[in-house]
Amino acid sequence: MTRAGHLIHRYLRSSKRFPHVWCPGCGIGILLGALVRAIDSNGYGKDDIVLISGIGCSGRLPVYLDFNTLHTTHGRALTFATGIKLAKPNLKVIAIMGDGDAASIGGNHLIHSARRNIDITAIIINNQIYGMTGGQSSPTTPFGLHTASSPFGHLEHPFDIARLVEAAGAPFVARSTVYHARLLEQIIGKAIAKSGFSVVEVMSPCVTHFGKWSGMGSAVQMMQWQKDNTVTVEEACEMTSEDLRARVVTGILVDIDKPTFHEEHARVSREMAP
Repeated sequence: MTRAGHLIHRYLRSSKRFPHVWCPGCGIGILLGALVRAIDSNGYGKDDIVLISGIGCSGRLPVYLDFNTLHTTHGRALTFATGIKLAKPNLKVIAIMGDGDAASIGGNHLIHSARRNIDITAIIINNQIYGMTGGQSSPTTPFGLHTASSPFGHLEHPFDIARLVEAAGAPFVARSTVYHARLLEQIIGKAIAKSGFSVVEVMSPCVTHFGKWSGMGSAVQMMQWQKDNTVTVEEACEMTSEDLRARVVTGILVDIDKPTFHEEHARVSREMAP
């Protein structure tokens, strides 16, 4: 059996919910493949994983993956993930969210999860728009873009998700695009293996609504844009801030070691024991 066949039979609920609901050309399918390959390469069995999602297009991922899964309310994936990790610290907990789910209604949960440094992997699919509900502007929509909710141009400046979670204290922060599928797989593997709160931002503009409003009318155009407008962390070090203004920096942006919430909780428990 090929590796692809092995992964399908081991990790996917292939007999239940396929074909999937995502639009043709959507990058979420690429992410799904990278996630499964990373988990398999790291040696985790499906019973070792808890996969949690919120609301939005990415919220459908638990339907297709044969892990312990939980589909939660809008913006609350990390709160459920926190409870599961505290109750069952031996499990590897992964939260999948979109940019609206993570940075809008779930923004406070995102920054406080990073601050607490709970051992959770947060994968944030940055669609740059609300894709499921009709193409409204999101916290990561580019300034000035015309959308369903900003017909005269988006007046708000976007969050830089990676810089936001870095400032909040996340010890591991990385970014890839769905065009760079192998890099994405490698980054996810390192994020899952990292002790502490790890964040992977996945640039995957919505092929339907972001494509319509941005003028990139096809998935091929979007993939070409990602190819032409990304630079690695190493390349970015040699560039000016002006040169980087319209670029997407990919790779591992932060990788430090610091005590996790669980380690500190265990230390306090030992010190308080009679």
